[in-house]
Amino acid sequence: MSQQSPLFQKASAEVLDFHRFFEAWYDAATADKTDFGRCERTFGHAFRMIPPTGRIFDRAETIELIRANRGSFHGDFNIEISDIRASFETENAIVLTYVEAQSRAGKYSRRQASALFTASSSAPNGVEWQHLHETWLQMPET
Repeated sequence: MSQQSPLFQKASAEVLDFHRFFEAWYDAATADKTDFGRCERTFGHAFRMIPPTGRIFDRAETIELIRANRGSFHGDFNIEISDIRASFETENAIVLTYVEAQSRAGKYSRRQASALFTASSSAPNGVEWQHLHETWLQMPET
């Protein structure tokens, strides 16, 4: 398993680019100019997400959750991604872990994420999200 394999490069780019999408989609100033189709094209049909709350969301629920939060911030939402690592890789699948730090209207949180990607020529960066599991590293400030 190489941190420089083509699949690692594609999946890493997807993690970074998709979180830039979130920043644009959730910002009231840029939401109208943000292509929501990018979100829909990146999830595999059997996608599942487990956020830090522990609830399991399927693909449709995840898309609706993201859609519903459109423009909910006013320049006060930021995501920083760090420590991207591969923990498992085959020819067409890879599991990445990374740390996601969010600042939401002055409230800060950090979470550890583990994501499964599979190769897909139709996805934005050549990989689809199949599974995402997040756990708190630091609870949101209240």
